[in-house]
Amino acid sequence: MAPHPGADWIRDFRLLPPITKEDIRQGFPGNFLPAGVRLDDLLERGLVELESTSGTTDDAIPLLLERGGWARQEAAALHLNADVRAHWTPSVRRITITSPLCNHDISYQGTPTAADRVVGDALFLNLNRHPFLWTTARLDAMIEEAFDWRPIFLDCDPVYGLVFARHCRRRGVRLPSLRFVVSSYGFLSLCHRRLLASAFEIPVYNLYGATETGHLLMEDEQGALRPSPSTAWLEILHPDSDGIGDLVVTTLWNPSMPLIRYSIGDLVSCQSGIGGESYRVHGRARDALATAAGRRITVAHIDAQVSLAEGVIHYQLNQLGPDRFHLRWIPDDRADIPSTEQALRRHLSPLLENPRQLQIESIEAILGEPSGKFRLAARRDLPPAGR
Repeated sequence: MAPHPGADWIRDFRLLPPITKEDIRQGFPGNFLPAGVRLDDLLERGLVELESTSGTTDDAIPLLLERGGWARQEAAALHLNADVRAHWTPSVRRITITSPLCNHDISYQGTPTAADRVVGDALFLNLNRHPFLWTTARLDAMIEEAFDWRPIFLDCDPVYGLVFARHCRRRGVRLPSLRFVVSSYGFLSLCHRRLLASAFEIPVYNLYGATETGHLLMEDEQGALRPSPSTAWLEILHPDSDGIGDLVVTTLWNPSMPLIRYSIGDLVSCQSGIGGESYRVHGRARDALATAAGRRITVAHIDAQVSLAEGVIHYQLNQLGPDRFHLRWIPDDRADIPSTEQALRRHLSPLLENPRQLQIESIEAILGEPSGKFRLAARRDLPPAGR
């Protein structure tokens, strides 16, 4: 939502060039502080918090957050979902499973105990950023800690969450206190959603945003991704013929570090309906692939086809050349690998316009990026895909 501008205001506003992560880094924090104000003074008075991003796509960027603002904007976004609102209390408990680099309140020097990993009403379960390498003993301990904590919801990076969910299913365990899953921190694949929902038999909701912008979109109980109007004003630049373009964000919740027309690096599309605007997240712009003819293929396009093959829990599609692709995928415990690979080839080949090479390989583990985040698609030694 725009903050009630007139037509001339909108026109002039859109003349401002979008800013990038590099603009945030340059001169920080002086590029955000009023003249004569020192960061040390603000920190000493408890007015701001100094944080940083996890560095998903670039080097981590420093952030100034209004104290208490992060929790308020998160709650506002979550409350767009009626199911979440129905279970929400000021002290609602959660278990969180994500990259340790996404949390700066816990020291992972040595082995922190469960008590060391409690922040407010959240218990952070995992100890490292390699979920497919977690041992059975560690996963059993995570289940025990979760039972003791009695959370209302699971807050997770979808890849970290699915490894935990798969182990719970293997053990025949369901956490009786859980009412829903909130997937954030990374792209929620339909494959991830399928396993999370089946393992816990509860709804899975997508919460989208970034550390520097706050939570921008929340999936409602009907499955639509709705914008959080108190968090930001959203624009889509350079839309293609399908309405897919670059998401640009003007934040409204963090006066300590307002971002004006910030290019977040993701591709989205938007449509209007009876319930208002709903969005579809297409993934990182840099992760879009391209056919030999130059047509852009977004992560969402890829995911829609991969998810049609039963038995895939996670994957990564790498583009090695104009018409050379390599799909690595992790099978579900119940997967028929030959038939799944036949289905993957059948669904992906038309999308990729029948490339000269499409190698499909089932594996047991895929490692994440240095930040601990995971990419479902990547271009190797190629320039970013065009529009």
